[in-house]
Amino acid sequence: MVSFEMNDRKKIGLGLTGFGIFFSFLGIVFFFDKGLLAMGNILFISGVSLTIGPKSTMQFFMKRQNFKGTISFGVGFFFVVIGWPILGMILEAYGFIVLFSGFWPTLSVFLQRIPILGWIFQQPFIRSFMDRYRGRRVPV
Repeated sequence: MVSFEMNDRKKIGLGLTGFGIFFSFLGIVFFFDKGLLAMGNILFISGVSLTIGPKSTMQFFMKRQNFKGTISFGVGFFFVVIGWPILGMILEAYGFIVLFSGFWPTLSVFLQRIPILGWIFQQPFIRSFMDRYRGRRVPV
């Protein structure tokens, strides 16, 4: 049975994941600063592994259908570290979309329940767009 309780390890993991996203955003804003992008990647990956656990992280990244996303994300991280941040971020973005495409339906339901944003996401055009892609994965 999966435990949904929030212990200290998961709180720290969510914080690291949030800081990883924040540092990656800052790295993009500051014209693809490789230091901020690398810091964001390290914090994001360590945060995900702390949130869901090391075993689940390895199982997630090593699934057969996630190989393309895992390799793309890893090569993109390598390119960011060696000093090619634009190419690295393009590869990382593709890998992120492939890896986390199964979570988009859950995210859309969550966004529809936020008080102000929910009204926007429940408009007919946006809702039909989101319903069209609900349950689909990005073709690999």
